[in-house]
Amino acid sequence: MLKINNVSCDWGEFKIKNIDLEIENGEYFVILGPSGAGKTMILELLAGLWHPDEGKIFMDDVDITNVSPEHRGVGFVYQDYMLFPHKSVFKNISFGLEMRKMDKKEIKVKVEEIMDKFNISHLSDRFPYNLSGGEQQRVAIARALIINPNILLMDEPLSALDQSTREDFIRELKQIHRSTDITIIQVTHNLDEALMLADRVAVIHDGQVEQVGNASEIFRCPANKFVADFVGIENVLYGNSEVINGISHVNTGKITIISSYNIEGKVNIAIRPEDILISNEKVNTSARNVFNGRIDEVIEKGSILKLSIDIGEKIMVLITHQAFSELELKLGNNVWVYFKASAVHLF
Repeated sequence: MLKINNVSCDWGEFKIKNIDLEIENGEYFVILGPSGAGKTMILELLAGLWHPDEGKIFMDDVDITNVSPEHRGVGFVYQDYMLFPHKSVFKNISFGLEMRKMDKKEIKVKVEEIMDKFNISHLSDRFPYNLSGGEQQRVAIARALIINPNILLMDEPLSALDQSTREDFIRELKQIHRSTDITIIQVTHNLDEALMLADRVAVIHDGQVEQVGNASEIFRCPANKFVADFVGIENVLYGNSEVINGISHVNTGKITIISSYNIEGKVNIAIRPEDILISNEKVNTSARNVFNGRIDEVIEKGSILKLSIDIGEKIMVLITHQAFSELELKLGNNVWVYFKASAVHLF
């Protein structure tokens, strides 16, 4: 297990404050947050490239806070890959083994094995400037993994790839994790990457941990307003909650929303747009929240539409083009809106 205990570090423009994280062996852990949040700083502290101003870092209960990078058993893949431009693909991958004074014949065998695994054997004699982004990424990960690290650190590894290549690489990263059972810690600002890859996620903002949990928990049950905004919960309202028979009735001042949470007092209300249904006519439903409203705005979102509906409070609803057409919806239409009490998250 990797433990980060009360770690703080201040580099002027970037800083982290009182970071506490525990990452299990073999876990795919994603550090998620906006630019400048301190994500890369955490990776570099774990790699031993810097030392914290305060706090300790432990690997399997051994204090590695001041251990040099080469003795940590950590592989690092940077956002821009950091390949040696004057070295061939073979030489880039073999570099770590050469630094460990491994026998040349053994190096050749190991490099050829890992190039075959990553399907880059045909690139052996090429140089980085002759490689695509996806090819450079494969070389960078192969170079990091060939030294058999305990932990693989990756800083925004997919950010420079086009959408199609990114999706392919996500599948490859999943396969790498399954086949090696290595602990992977990946930094990203992309929520989709976290949802598709992570066992658990830590959301970082302004140098502090805002929430830790599995991707679904972060996505559906944000701990605070920042996390809710960051993961795209556009319906965040405010109100006063009164618990009646174990159910929260939250009065926003304009409407009352029912939640299966059991929380009294002033609360934030979060409802994901995709958890809201609409219809032209009022229908019988098990949903505890039923409102009549007016479509105030229709926003194109590629394959779907986003509707702004006034139900006393403004809420956003996602709907397919086909459903919008079949319901014969238009701007200004009155519609019925439904969502379950279990879809209403309070914090």
